[in-house]
Amino acid sequence: MTFSFQDLQFPDLKGASVFITGGGSGIGAGLTEGFVSQGARVAFVGLSDATPFCDDMEQKHGNRPLFIRCDIRDVKALQEAIDQARKAHGPVQVLVNNAARDTRHTLDEWGVEEWDESIATNLRPQFFSAQAVAADMRGLGGGAIINLSSNSYLLGLSGYPTYVTAKAGIMGMTKALARELGPDNIRVNCLIPGWVMTERQRELWVNDKDLQECLGQQCLKEAIAVEDMIGPCLFLASQASRMMTGQELIVDGGRV
Repeated sequence: MTFSFQDLQFPDLKGASVFITGGGSGIGAGLTEGFVSQGARVAFVGLSDATPFCDDMEQKHGNRPLFIRCDIRDVKALQEAIDQARKAHGPVQVLVNNAARDTRHTLDEWGVEEWDESIATNLRPQFFSAQAVAADMRGLGGGAIINLSSNSYLLGLSGYPTYVTAKAGIMGMTKALARELGPDNIRVNCLIPGWVMTERQRELWVNDKDLQECLGQQCLKEAIAVEDMIGPCLFLASQASRMMTGQELIVDGGRV
């Protein structure tokens, strides 16, 4: 049976103002395309020029996303990017905190500077982007925040302890913000991918031995594709999940 995310339909996302961090590559690019295909007004930030990607989205879907160059470690720049998106597309209705950097390291290798830089990429922006859109969502009568974590913290994987720590912190933040923002009808959930075969993963980390070990631990014996994250994210953004908040949605092939 063949399936494409383009077969999915979430009518309430048409025209929605969506802001995505790291939306021009990897999982983020897939999520951008997913929302664009639903007719949402998408703005995303990234470090590298995403003009060719935006051109491709416009050609494929007739709906051009707005790319804003931004280093999310710079909180002021992130806030300004959200304001730019707001001016272009209206109050932000859906926030997807996707951007991350899974640099490998051991406990002994990193000092304070490396720790702080990793947290500034993998945990701090999620808080300040949520802060920046909360008033928009209150004014709209509700909204959805989707934070991407990682099953690395559920499995206790080694090789990148700061990243794993940040991903665990994202789930704690998700629960805390779900409680705080729930009275305003703002839902906050966490999408937890497994090992997704992005271009970056294939270039840097994927090898046959580790991939086979991963597949051996998954109930579903198939490598996870970027496209496998799109449907779950659209679901969490849409009214199809209107009574879900503070939850983990794990998409890792049943890895144990």
